[in-house]
Formats: sequence, C-alpha cells, structure tokens
Amino acid sequence: MSAERAKRRNLIPRKRAERDPVACWRLADRTLELEQPLAAGIVNVTTDSMFEGARSETPEQAIRDGKELVEAGFDMLDVGAVAAKSGPPVPPDEEAAALVPAIEGLVGAGVPVSADTFSAEVARAALAAGAVVVNDISGGSEEMFELVAETGCGYVLMHIEGPPRVDRRPREYSDVVEHLKSWFGGRVELAVGLGVDEEQIAIDPGLDFDLTTDQDLEILRRLDELRDLGLPLYVSLSRKDFIGAVLAGSWEDRLPAADREWGTIAALTLAVQGGADILRIHDGSSLQAMRVAGRIARPARSAS
Repeated sequence: MSAERAKRRNLIPRKRAERDPVACWRLADRTLELEQPLAAGIVNVTTDSMFEGARSETPEQAIRDGKELVEAGFDMLDVGAVAAKSGPPVPPDEEAAALVPAIEGLVGAGVPVSADTFSAEVARAALAAGAVVVNDISGGSEEMFELVAETGCGYVLMHIEGPPRVDRRPREYSDVVEHLKSWFGGRVELAVGLGVDEEQIAIDPGLDFDLTTDQDLEILRRLDELRDLGLPLYVSLSRKDFIGAVLAGSWEDRLPAADREWGTIAALTLAVQGGADILRIHDGSSLQAMRVAGRIARPARSAS
C-alpha cells in the first residue's frame, strides 16, 4: 500500500502524543466500549485443543463451560470447533455441527459470542445462530470480508503467513513489528474495499503463528506501536507455546500448556500495559490480572 493511500485510509502511524485512544469496537448488534480491556473466554468444542483444560468435547459441555465463564465475569465468549494446531482439513459441515449448537446455547448468556472459524461457510451459519463476531485465524479472504460487510458483524483479523493448520518455518524480518503494520495495512485496505467498515475490525498479531519466540516477545515488547493503526488490539496469548519456551529455556523443551498459567499472567499484564483492548484467555487468574492491570495502566479512562 502506498504512503499516500495509507494516509487517506488513516493507517499512517502517528506520533504518540497525537494518538487518540481506541474507543470502541462495533459488532453486529452492539458497540463494545474499550475504556478498560475486555476478556474473551475461550470455549473449544474439541477433543484436541492445545490446552487439555479447555476441551469441552461436546456442544452440551461447551454450553456449560461457557456459562461458567460468564458467571466468573468474562466479557465475551470465543467459541471454536477446530483446533488451531496443524492437521488435516475439517469439513465445514462437521465443524458447523459442533459449533452452531454451542453458539445457539450461549447467545442468551448475557455476553457477545464470537465464532472462532476461518471458514466463511461455517461463519455464515454461526452468525445466523447468534454470533456477533468472527475470529478468523486465516488472515482473511475476499469471501470472508464480503460476509463481514454483508452482516455487519465484528471481525478479528489475525496475522498469519499462509493457510492455517499447516506447519511452516517462521520468516526472518528486519523489523517484525514494522512488517505487521504493513501487513495489516494491506489486509485492512482489501477488507474496506469490499465493504467492511474499519469500526468492525480488531487486529490480532497472531502470537505463535509463523513467528519465533523472539519475534513474539518483540511484538509484546512493542505492542503499543500496533495501536498506531487506530484499530482495537485483540491479543490471544493464553498458555501459548512461546510462554512454555521462555519458561523452559528452549522451544524443544517448552513446558506443556498445563504448566503455563503464571507465565501467561506475566505476559498478559504487560500486554495490557502495552495497550491490548481484548484479551482471549482461559483462566480466572488471567481475568483477575487483566482487571487489576487495566485499572493501573488506564487510570484516566477507568470508572471511579
């Protein structure tokens, strides 16, 4: 994207003193105020998600688990039926058969529900079932952008360098944060050109997806620079592999997801300080850390 076109689209980074804080994120049926960070509770209708403690296995169990997260104080639910790890394609009808009943059972729980899917076909079914956000780990497609424009739903655009569920060697970048800013600029331009309103879009740096541990840490260290794009910042870091690698001292010996709770809290707290608006998390301990870190990091915008 040229500098002139980016300027017209308001995606040129501004000086820190000139930045306006992101105020809201527009979903299908509501607008979320982002004065304080919000927690998206993870609900996986799967048997193979990376964290065993978040495998609901059936739609019925997913509904129970999701309602428990709402009772614990989570602001949103992010419901998925296909694990993000590498593996063979999952047919859309099979994914929808698990995802749609879970969403139908959770839309009345009192919080917005997002559908974690990269299939436009499944996303359409999930939105018809009551979801108001699509959380898309594919980096977006014209078909998905057209659906988002048509329905007016919220949309999470995640950085990735190829198809999901496929193992690749991470790329080397002279500056990974600058690369992300350029990548998001191009994808947002395409989405807007297909009718998506920028207020519908939140951006996710895609930690652990096509990134090394050092790159993940650099992104978190400079998270505030991504806010220069003027879009809500959605950060999914709960119990991720890079945390296990830091704790163990190497990627090969990384601690399993079950042993990454406190490392998650440390990363999450600093992500809030860096400007994360929505945190996708598993645990009540992370929710507490987010609430306290938010009140410390954003005193001017918090309630008395």
